[in-house]
Amino acid sequence: MLADLQLHYGHIFEKKLIEEINRVATLKKVSSGTTLMDIGQYIKSMPLLIEGAIKILREDDDGDELLLYFLEKGDTCAMTMTCCVGNHKSEIRAVTELDTILVMIPIEKMEEWTGKYKSWRQFVFDSYHNRLMELLETVDNIAFKKMDERLLKYLQDKVAVTGSSQIKNTHQEIAYELHTSRVVISRLLKKLEQKGIIELRRNSLNVL
Repeated sequence: MLADLQLHYGHIFEKKLIEEINRVATLKKVSSGTTLMDIGQYIKSMPLLIEGAIKILREDDDGDELLLYFLEKGDTCAMTMTCCVGNHKSEIRAVTELDTILVMIPIEKMEEWTGKYKSWRQFVFDSYHNRLMELLETVDNIAFKKMDERLLKYLQDKVAVTGSSQIKNTHQEIAYELHTSRVVISRLLKKLEQKGIIELRRNSLNVL
């Protein structure tokens, strides 16, 4: 675990902090499609992402989901931090987009390290800022962009996060994450295919 921490966080954290994380944290490997955190749960540890990707989802009163943002290696979730520090129930759902490796930090260390390590304090502040910017971008997309623009950005984000031009999601799954209907998504995907932007396949598509 120490080598992974140094590779992905060595440019962020002091050497002593890296060593302390290595002593107190645990390494967790999970497959894609795993729910790491669900709405209503209490959080006992905070994740640092070593490998893979995680999608953060919000749920409405009807149980429909909306994709808020993706976490990639080197990231953590500011909402998880808030739940850890305040001992609040989670308001989000975190699901692995890819096979993922996490370093799980005990919540009691978070406040201690904020006063002890300048790099940790800056990392926490930067994480809050980055996630807030992503949330604002999501709000802007919903408020100001048409669904075809939102869909195209969603596909671009998927390619960036997974590192693959093949998106292995059904039309229904995409509709869930964009909080719309399968019929709308299917129609818009067909238009993108006609424009030569994507190639539709059974239960997947290629971004060209």
